[in-house]
This record gives sequence, C-alpha cells and structure tokens, in this order.
Amino acid sequence: MKTILKIIGGIILLFLIYAIIAMLAFGENYHYEKSVVMNAPKEKVWQQISTMKAFNEWNPWMKLDKNMTVTYTGNPGEVGDKYCWDSKNDDAGAGCQEIKELVTNERQKTEMIFKRPFEGQAISDIVLTSEGNSTKVTWSMDTKQETWMKIMRPMMDYQMGKSYEEGLNNLKALVEK
Repeated sequence: MKTILKIIGGIILLFLIYAIIAMLAFGENYHYEKSVVMNAPKEKVWQQISTMKAFNEWNPWMKLDKNMTVTYTGNPGEVGDKYCWDSKNDDAGAGCQEIKELVTNERQKTEMIFKRPFEGQAISDIVLTSEGNSTKVTWSMDTKQETWMKIMRPMMDYQMGKSYEEGLNNLKALVEK
C-alpha cells in the first residue's frame, strides 16, 4: 500500500512541477498555424474562404453537433460577414466568428468570440500564397491564454493540429475537384 501511495504522490508531484514550469515558461500569447499546398489556383481556393458560409463547408468544427443552430448575418464576402453557432454539446459550445479583413485572393482575417464552454477571443488568418499553379494555404490562430490554460498547451497544440489538418484536408478536397 505504501508503494502505491508513493507512486501516486510522485505522479502528483511531477504534475505540480510541470504545471509550475508551464505557467512560468509559456507566454500569454498563443499562436498555432498549419500550411498545406493545394493543387488549385488562388482564385478557386478564395471562393471557399471568402464567405462564412463557404468557410463552414470545410470547417472541421461544424461536424461536432449535427443539431447545432447556426445563424448568418452581414453581407457574404464582405467585412462584417458573420455566423454564430449554438450547441448543447460542449465540444462545439457557442460563439461567433466575423470577417474583419479581406484582401481578395490573398487573405481572410476573422475574429472569434467564444461564449461556451469557455469565454474567450481569438484572431484567425487564412493566407493564400501562389506556388506555381498551386496555392499554399496557411491557416493560423492567435489568442491570449490565462495562466491556468498554459498547463494545457501541449494538449491544445495536439487538438489544434488534428482540427486544422482535417479542415485543410476538407478544403483541399473541395478545391482539387
């Protein structure tokens, strides 16, 4: 019994040491990005990122809840184009995403406001770069993290990596048809 308690105590101690190091070592700014080269011209990729409705055709988080309520406002393909989602499922939560900047065939910048399961704000960019007849798509997100969230950064990197890869693969499938 003492051995098990020592092992449990050791695991708790290691976690506490990691938590303290993470809170001190990681800055408050969190940045994640992923890039994929797609065999399609920038103009074709742009059609899939220039409106919130088009974005949601390949957005990996839309599949988290088939019964999610989604409402669109603003003019499609213009600054102010916005959608809000509300799900009873905490994996999808609730929030809004709004286009803040568009540079035709080059860049889409949005702001995300999360209401549930955690409140927060983030900026997302999708940048298109020509590579011959192909297009490099770089999708990024920037946010500020509260001190306690820094502990979860490795898990967040893992989850973001899976979601961004899925989303970019969905986009690639659409534009390479």
